[in-house]
Amino acid sequence: MAKLLPGTRALRTFEAAARHLNFTRAADELGLTPAAVSHQIKEIEDQLDLVLFTRTSRTIRLTEAGNVLLEASVDALDLLNRAVSRARKMTRGTALLKVTLDAQFATKWLMRRVDDFRQQKPGIELRFDITYDVRDFDLDDVDVGIRFGTGRYPGLAAHRLFENIIIPVCSPALLASGPPLKEPRDLFNHTLAHIEWSRQGVTWPNWRMWMQAAGVDDFDDSRTLVFRSSTDATQAALDGNAVALADFAMVASDLSQGRLVQPFELGIKVAPDFAYFLVYPEAVKDDARVVAFREWLTEEAARTPT
Repeated sequence: MAKLLPGTRALRTFEAAARHLNFTRAADELGLTPAAVSHQIKEIEDQLDLVLFTRTSRTIRLTEAGNVLLEASVDALDLLNRAVSRARKMTRGTALLKVTLDAQFATKWLMRRVDDFRQQKPGIELRFDITYDVRDFDLDDVDVGIRFGTGRYPGLAAHRLFENIIIPVCSPALLASGPPLKEPRDLFNHTLAHIEWSRQGVTWPNWRMWMQAAGVDDFDDSRTLVFRSSTDATQAALDGNAVALADFAMVASDLSQGRLVQPFELGIKVAPDFAYFLVYPEAVKDDARVVAFREWLTEEAARTPT
């Protein structure tokens, strides 16, 4: 009977086609041609002697048999992926610790400090997965993560790192040669940058919110530069192209080393439920690598000025 079952590659093709109900979109996801997807689906149907899709000139849809196979395929692929992830972690030894985190935290905070960890713990090799995607510890080959959120993650331990205070920053050159910045309304004469982010009813502080806190009620935000990531907004300030709203903890080194200046002291706190958290599965909380990284990271976070 095992000889009659489709292989893993065929199941992935079927699952993608069934999820998209479109061979072209499935092909784009899998790096195949639509003709190749169609051919693989036909092979599966012939192998199983089942009709999995009904086809018209414009659409495809799953048959009852196709729905049954899709449910089983999703479960089987998920189980296999989780097993592969566990196997990889078991075979790569006990010295390696893989950390997943976003680019902003990596470049503006962690990488400036990581040599200290390596000096303290030379027996632990750190590797980084830099992404804004939220990794699944059961599916992805990562051990711990740094996430921005509420810290409420079922099955995961979460350690709050520090508060997020959003402040205006700009380059020293812009402050010296641009229109003067003596009061908040002077910002009207500059290009202003911020990010657009909201989750669970919480909005990341933007220029309209900062102006309201500064007592400016007639601010027009239609000409502000809106970025998707804080890294890009901060870079606009470093390049001298804008005054940006930035997370103080992420730009503290730039401020202390004179790459950025803070023209006004007013800062806005992000909603208190949200912060950066170190997270990892409860099952590995006593792992020596995780313990060492947690202790070092929380100590460094406690020393971070806010």
